Amino acid sequence: MIVVTGATGKLGQRIVERLLTRVPAGRVGVSVRDPQKARAFADRGVRVRRGDFTDADSLAHAFEGASQVLIVSVDKMGEETVRDHRAAIDGAVAAGARRILYTSQMGAGASSHFQACRDHAATEDALRASGVPFTSLRNGFYAASALQLAGPGLESGDLALPADGSVAWTAHADLAEATAVILADEGCFDGPTPPLTGAQALTFGDIARLAAEVTGRTLTRTTVPDSHYREQLVGHGVPAGPAEQLLGIFAASRAGEFSTVDATLTTLLGREPIALRTVLREHLTPGAAY
Repeated sequence: MIVVTGATGKLGQRIVERLLTRVPAGRVGVSVRDPQKARAFADRGVRVRRGDFTDADSLAHAFEGASQVLIVSVDKMGEETVRDHRAAIDGAVAAGARRILYTSQMGAGASSHFQACRDHAATEDALRASGVPFTSLRNGFYAASALQLAGPGLESGDLALPADGSVAWTAHADLAEATAVILADEGCFDGPTPPLTGAQALTFGDIARLAAEVTGRTLTRTTVPDSHYREQLVGHGVPAGPAEQLLGIFAASRAGEFSTVDATLTTLLGREPIALRTVLREHLTPGAAY
């Protein structure tokens, strides 16, 4: 059985949907904190069990009989994140899983400027220490994050953000499809994958240009000091710690940590990845899909 954690989240839900096009529902299990939110999967024959990274007994039940466990990384950063991931790894090992998969990120490294990438590196260290074969999915930076960061500027017409570098923005839908391919073909990658990225690396200046082309509006890209952006975030209610972590995205992109473009995702999909222009068009049109 293939067990997927976080199956009601933005990425996890898509992964299960794509996996069900490749393997029978009876071979798929999900581990979620609230089984009621996964009722639609249960109705399709997927095994739904409660699993909480802070509750070892729940993980033992959720991971029971798993041949593979996909750990979808939690949506937070710092020491608590790594502790949660280690608990999930321990649960997969105890359940006797033959392989553990993990949604990491391109640029994962102990010296990264971005906290999340340092967390991913620490989790990958825990996977290596587990003694179980693993696959770490080095996902490209989510295109949805580009939309979130650019959102206020797309509305105002001025993307006023800190200095940045090129980023290989990648759609959730593509990463979900690729993950399903890898899960269905157990063992096609050992250890970290190559970066699973879109076909282009773009700056926010590029995004402003693309958005202008899509909407027909005039958009500009203004560079603001990191300190100004931090103050702006805090002024809008973002705590100082998360504000600093968010700034790490820009520092990491300036250092080129997210600029690599790799063909592995294209090969897994059997087609070109969804372009950021398409993501922007969908986002700026009612009924956005990405």
